[in-house]
Amino acid sequence: MTETPALASAPHIIVVDIQPTIECGEHPVKRIVGDVFTVRAVVLKGGYEALGAELRVQRPGSDSWDAVPMRYVYEDDQWVADVTLDTIGAWRYTVAAWTNTFSTWRTEIERKHAAGVDLSSEMLEGANLLRYYARHAQPGARDSIMAYAEAIGTASRDRAVAFALEARLQQLVTQADPREDLVVHEPPYEVWVDRERARFGAWYELFPRSQSPVPGEHGTLRDVEGVLPRLRDLGFDVIYLPPIHPIGRTNRKGKNNSLAPAPDDVGSPWAIGNEDGGHDAIEPKLGTIEDFDHLVATAREYGIEIALDFAIQCSPDHPYVREHPEWFRRRPDGTIKYAENPPKKYEDIVAVDLWCEDYPALWQELKRVVLHWVEHGVRIFRVDNPHTKPLAFWMWLIEEVRRDYPDVFFLAEAFTRPNLLHELARIGFSQSYTYFTWRNTRIELEDYLEELASPPGVEYVRPNFFANTPDILHEYLQDGGRPAFKIRHALAATLSPTYGIYSGFELCENVPVRMGSEEYLDSEKYQIRQRDWDAPGNINDFIAAVNRARKENEALHFLANLRFHRPDNPAIIAYSKSTDDGGNRVLVVVNLDPASPQEATVLLDGDALGLGEGSTYVVHDLLTGDRYTWNGLANYVWLDPATEPVHLFRIEAP
Repeated sequence: MTETPALASAPHIIVVDIQPTIECGEHPVKRIVGDVFTVRAVVLKGGYEALGAELRVQRPGSDSWDAVPMRYVYEDDQWVADVTLDTIGAWRYTVAAWTNTFSTWRTEIERKHAAGVDLSSEMLEGANLLRYYARHAQPGARDSIMAYAEAIGTASRDRAVAFALEARLQQLVTQADPREDLVVHEPPYEVWVDRERARFGAWYELFPRSQSPVPGEHGTLRDVEGVLPRLRDLGFDVIYLPPIHPIGRTNRKGKNNSLAPAPDDVGSPWAIGNEDGGHDAIEPKLGTIEDFDHLVATAREYGIEIALDFAIQCSPDHPYVREHPEWFRRRPDGTIKYAENPPKKYEDIVAVDLWCEDYPALWQELKRVVLHWVEHGVRIFRVDNPHTKPLAFWMWLIEEVRRDYPDVFFLAEAFTRPNLLHELARIGFSQSYTYFTWRNTRIELEDYLEELASPPGVEYVRPNFFANTPDILHEYLQDGGRPAFKIRHALAATLSPTYGIYSGFELCENVPVRMGSEEYLDSEKYQIRQRDWDAPGNINDFIAAVNRARKENEALHFLANLRFHRPDNPAIIAYSKSTDDGGNRVLVVVNLDPASPQEATVLLDGDALGLGEGSTYVVHDLLTGDRYTWNGLANYVWLDPATEPVHLFRIEAP
């Protein structure tokens, strides 16, 4: 009977459950350059024949595929391979599998030889099999395989078995195997590889206009250079600037978001655009594009990157309003709508319509703006409210920018519902704001961090734990005073590899505009705020010590290695991070009560730290320098928020 086309194409082998993937490959997983990327797959074929499998990877910009042999892990019934991702950009990967007929035969003769079974028929089969491989071998290997075939077919039982098991023969056959039933999983998947800063960094947000050393004077970009040494000494890697563009005059906001500004009020930087330009221009009071270039270069000399805000919003005075009125949302009477995020209203901002009829031109213009700043040295963009813009736009923009500048990455300020936050991460944002600010109790923190540090989210969501922002002064900080600021800083900096603070955090600024509000009194969003950075009560030394510990301890550079332990007091949280080889182990114990001393017996997870009931070890507090000798897995702590509410221990040998 003639086979039908469907039967003729039926696969002999099935490759399923390749991991890691996101939504069956709909979006790329994320890694950092230098990571060892482990891929697992299930390979199935009915019967008892041995299988072979390999991981196939395509490097960024390459048309060819490299093959990495996969190993079978019996306990997991999976095939596994590792590859080092040594280049930034988009890698592709898939799994190929085939029947390993030679291994099937070798396994059979090994078992039968051990059982004393006659092997004469099996040796003839093996000789024929080797002649088959010889026909597919390169000329240099063909004669060698034929020599093995002759020896196996004529030698004594023991010598024939010895020939069959030689490693050199295995190598020759592997190279010659035509893999006639080869199956390659299609389509391939993708892993996007970012640079290290996309995973690990300490961010500091500041308003350039507040940086003048002269009281009452508008700061400049050159003045920002004057604060670089302080921020370097505090241990920050990234300085994030809110919009630095010309600020609109129509409906300009006054102090404390007033609708009646004084003549000298500077307005909100997010009301972008006036007669001096729009998103590709600089507010004249801040300086020039040459000043910006100088700031970027100078910051780089201090080991600091400049991150820029990308806010798709315009003041009524923006050049776009005049030149492209079709890009804005309109009321029925034809007037442009103001932006809103109920209950907030932004009378100084008009609403851009990214799905207007002329949206392709609008999207191209916004891409031009991003690339303008990329060409001036910006490689990190913090995106304002991306969840209020089309997802399709971000997918397109990020892919367009990455094609020529794969070292650029985007942080999503997405304080939105979980599904939308996760989708923004899946479609390309390298980092995400999170709900950390509103997680303050032990159970809230443990539940949320276990979610972030576990699959599938850990494959694509990289949290950036901002302890405060110009918009968010949580009641925990309002009520807890200086100890609360230390607690929240330590949590942000050690739970997440990337975290940030906004100016004034180190001075423990905690006065809201009114009771029940998370807005600051005299918010820097609407006025210049100059500060004495050495004012009494500051936590500069604490911040510097935490950041120093972060940089010196590789375990704190990751998220998936987070493990929680079990203090017997719910007011105390304890967690650890360790490197894969156990060479660096960090244990953090925090009193979450900023008002009262708390004590606990901390019950450690010995498996997470490589410790046992009989272990004796030293815990070295990297904040105070104190060392304590601990024994076993249950040890006592007492933390007074009036002195230090945090133990940041490195576990060391006795």
